[in-house]
Amino acid sequence: MSVIPRPESTGAGFRFPARRPPVRPAAPPLLLLADGLAALAGGAVLLLAGHHRALMAVLAALALAVRPRWQPPVRGVLDELPTVCGRITVAWLALGALAAAWHPAHALTAHTLATGCAAQALTACAGRALVHLRHRRAMVRHPRAALVIGPDATAQRVAAALLRHPRCGVRPVGVVAERPDGPDGLPVLTTGQEVQRALIQNGVRDVLCVHPAVRSKQGPLLRALAASGCSVWEVDADSPSYTARERLAGFACRRLDLGSERWGSLGKRLLDVSVSGALLLLISPLLLVCAAVLRCTDGPGVVFRQERIGKDGLPFTLLKFRTLRPVDDHESATRWSVAGEVRMNPFCRFLRKSSLDELLQLWNVLRGDMSLVGPRPERPFFVGQFSQTYPGYAARHRMRVGITGLAQVYGLRGDTSIEDRARFDNAYIDNWSLWQDVCILLRTAAALVRPTGS
Repeated sequence: MSVIPRPESTGAGFRFPARRPPVRPAAPPLLLLADGLAALAGGAVLLLAGHHRALMAVLAALALAVRPRWQPPVRGVLDELPTVCGRITVAWLALGALAAAWHPAHALTAHTLATGCAAQALTACAGRALVHLRHRRAMVRHPRAALVIGPDATAQRVAAALLRHPRCGVRPVGVVAERPDGPDGLPVLTTGQEVQRALIQNGVRDVLCVHPAVRSKQGPLLRALAASGCSVWEVDADSPSYTARERLAGFACRRLDLGSERWGSLGKRLLDVSVSGALLLLISPLLLVCAAVLRCTDGPGVVFRQERIGKDGLPFTLLKFRTLRPVDDHESATRWSVAGEVRMNPFCRFLRKSSLDELLQLWNVLRGDMSLVGPRPERPFFVGQFSQTYPGYAARHRMRVGITGLAQVYGLRGDTSIEDRARFDNAYIDNWSLWQDVCILLRTAAALVRPTGS
């Protein structure tokens, strides 16, 4: 029996520790408290001016609705001063417009607007300044352990710069490279076991990629590190970027989103359930016609059931209309393609060419075995084989498998490159969004007009 590697074990031939809970920064709750106190200061001006307390509640709601979100690169209140003051001004202007529309006789005077806006802005800036000061000191006292991945010389240079600037809050503890280029600097980790040991012993929470080729060469390793709870950053170590918002020790950087879990996973599931349920109701007459014709032309047993590998390497039973009777179970499990099979009657060939044989998988989607969009599921025999041959293939199982996917809309179905499929599937997972799912579904629907089958 083939062994199906887990996605988290694909990084370097070993299994990383189980996913750790993400580090929750202390700044956002404290910033919310500071903004709330600032709203109370503005509300106090309204009370002193003799206005109704209901305006205080409206002010608080407006102030919290337009408050700026916490951005990790912000190191002080001066960085966000224009944003904070601008949004507070907008809140007070909106409050003045609402008060005038609600009760013109009790409209806010220009003096009240100016005083309240100034009081709230000063309180917000003072509170945020204290929060940022506390955050900077905490970063210096307790820096986050990091691994630097890339060519040894470049990685050591970036690591040295970070160590010279402890205010960055990042402390490199090792370099991951193919081979050490010199005797100086941090320890060079060249094997999966060494990376695993450094990850556990130092509590590594950040991974810095310092060369453009790292993402392609070390893709499985980066995904495994992300799955274990690390934040993965791409650092531009050689060519300066003048548009980058985030920087570490002067290096432009950006965070890479390589995790398989997204806040939008609930939206994806809702899309799956609503669309698959509606389609099953709409096409049920078509399914009955296909089943009846298939029964009359090719005998009993119109539904074909086959074990496939789904999310996290777990097996499930996939449903299809039967278009070919395999000689035995071994042929069913190990034969790669049936394109051009002479034993297939004309109606079965039509079902495959039009992809109508796949429609029963909507039931798999409704059950939760599959998604509408995702990597196509494969049989255990081929998953075990391809996982050993093609880097990153097993990482496709980080996400629920689908009826269609990015690889399929690019023509990668049937007897096409497995390496290309794995690359497209991992690119889809790394850059997943609900809108991307909608686009793939629309492109799949358009492709059905010119079906090629498999």
